[in-house]
Amino acid sequence: MKHFLKLLDCTKEEIIELLDLADQLKQYVKEGKEHHFLKGKTLGMIFEKSSTRTRVSFETGMYQLGGHALFISSKDSQIGRGEPTQDTARVLSRMLDGIMIRTFEQKEVEMLAEYGTIPVINGLTDFCHPCQVMADLQTIREHKGKLEGLKLCYIGDGNNMANSLIAGGLKVGMEVSIATPENYRPAAEVLEFAKGYGAKFFLTDRPMEAAKGADVVVTDAWTSMGQEEEKKQRETAFAGYQVNRELMAAAKPDAMVLHCLPAYREQEITNEVFEQHANEIFDEAENRLHAQKAVLVKLLG
Repeated sequence: MKHFLKLLDCTKEEIIELLDLADQLKQYVKEGKEHHFLKGKTLGMIFEKSSTRTRVSFETGMYQLGGHALFISSKDSQIGRGEPTQDTARVLSRMLDGIMIRTFEQKEVEMLAEYGTIPVINGLTDFCHPCQVMADLQTIREHKGKLEGLKLCYIGDGNNMANSLIAGGLKVGMEVSIATPENYRPAAEVLEFAKGYGAKFFLTDRPMEAAKGADVVVTDAWTSMGQEEEKKQRETAFAGYQVNRELMAAAKPDAMVLHCLPAYREQEITNEVFEQHANEIFDEAENRLHAQKAVLVKLLG
């Protein structure tokens, strides 16, 4: 594995290897055991989309691994302001050991990987969110003891989270059901991939049907960064897609709930359901740190 761009690129074995490493690194933190596997290494973090969790988890992760993280905001970066992405990739490759980028277009991440000579990590694009879904899978395995054979249900927008959950969930042997409005389906490329898994994948516009017998229910904000102008339209479209008491009654009695945060309570999820599953949701948030450290060690170590 040279880069970490999208879960569609990864094999089941690579995903499981990263999850096992994430568990090991998490245990090191609990034991207070020093693990400077990236001593002297530098990670450039390009943020064209801001994020509390992504910046803190990558910066803390590099510190715990003995390396250094360099924050590059959209104001500091010349990507999109005249300098071609391929030139940025070549320059940074001569100064850094790795790049993490959180941006809008997937092609920008792919171009950095194509023209650079150092590992590139996708911190989020409009197409996918592989780091978050690695944390989700780690959390599910912690709470359920396994991944294979579980039913994962996602309710809401067919966005970057839906795309990555479909790819990651199916690859590790889960059954994946997705409920989105017809005009907000996951990416065509991802749906084509999912066809290869037959009955293990289910797509509907009926949330209750998708949640039936689910072991894990996942949701996300209805409006993401860059979609603010569509806010009212989206709230109308997703009005029936709330994770609430009624929807959870269709899932298994011991079903987990995950949310990548930030959560807009009483929109995509009720305050009641959020608080009932807060431990799982904040374990998920913490696991961004451990899952991303596993990716860093694998690529930069």
